[in-house]
Amino acid sequence: MTIKRILPAGLVALLLLLSACSTASDGDKIATAVAQTVAAQETLNARSTPTPIPPTLTPTATAGTPTATATIPPTKPPSTGASACASAAWLGDTPPDGKIMKPGEQFWKTWTIRNSSSCTWNTSYQIIYWDGDLMGGATYYNFPQTVLPGNSVEVPLLLTAPEADGQYVSEWKFKTPDGVTFGVGEYGAPITAVIEVSSDENPDYGIVSVEYDVTRDPLYGCPANVWYTITARVTTNGPLEFSYYWAQWDGNDSNPKTMEVKQAGVTTLTRQDARGLATNPGEKWMQLVFTDPKFPTTKAIYYHTCNQ
Repeated sequence: MTIKRILPAGLVALLLLLSACSTASDGDKIATAVAQTVAAQETLNARSTPTPIPPTLTPTATAGTPTATATIPPTKPPSTGASACASAAWLGDTPPDGKIMKPGEQFWKTWTIRNSSSCTWNTSYQIIYWDGDLMGGATYYNFPQTVLPGNSVEVPLLLTAPEADGQYVSEWKFKTPDGVTFGVGEYGAPITAVIEVSSDENPDYGIVSVEYDVTRDPLYGCPANVWYTITARVTTNGPLEFSYYWAQWDGNDSNPKTMEVKQAGVTTLTRQDARGLATNPGEKWMQLVFTDPKFPTTKAIYYHTCNQ
């Protein structure tokens, strides 16, 4: 039995007892007191009884009846201002990755970066340490100057080669004033400083990499002669003299040549091929072959001549 049922019964019994023992005037007073007590009790019951919460119903659409949908407060879209500024392209670096250094040697690593965003970069932008060996640098630096969209900037850092022999990699990225971190290219890759530390008095300098490009003049059509220029970028990790020749698809190889470079860097070598509409159209190739010092034969660069 609940409290709500006990109290009215007790009040009725009390009323009967008092009515039997009192006068008429006293009865009026008693009736009034009881009425007030009952009212107070009803108020108490009303307060202690929870208000039922109607169940949330999901309306079901019927043919010809519009479906009721809940009203959801609009969500503010994420700001694209900062991320729109976080876009860069790598154009080159000096010295190239792979340079041989003496233990403890200080050097300037300079990256050439293009602002490929729609924002103007200022000196509030930063280059920040990302991963690898810090090489004695700070964890962040401010941009050296303001860079308009589409323009490029040289970002130099003074680094120090570690004392122990071995290969070391230092990775860096950029940060907007809003705190958005970004790298270069489509995937936001970090820029790198890669060195080889050697305590040897006569390090074994050599060729680190070879990359090709091909251009066509004119760009379109098949006139009597079309010139194809093949460019090879040869990266060396120190002062070096090397011998090479160009090999090509028809056996018309170039004469052997010797190139001397004074320091680590990129050496550009070129060769041209002229093709006419009727002279062996289709796929052609060229490649560099190094004879001294030996370097693995590079992959050929392929190009298509007129086949109309």
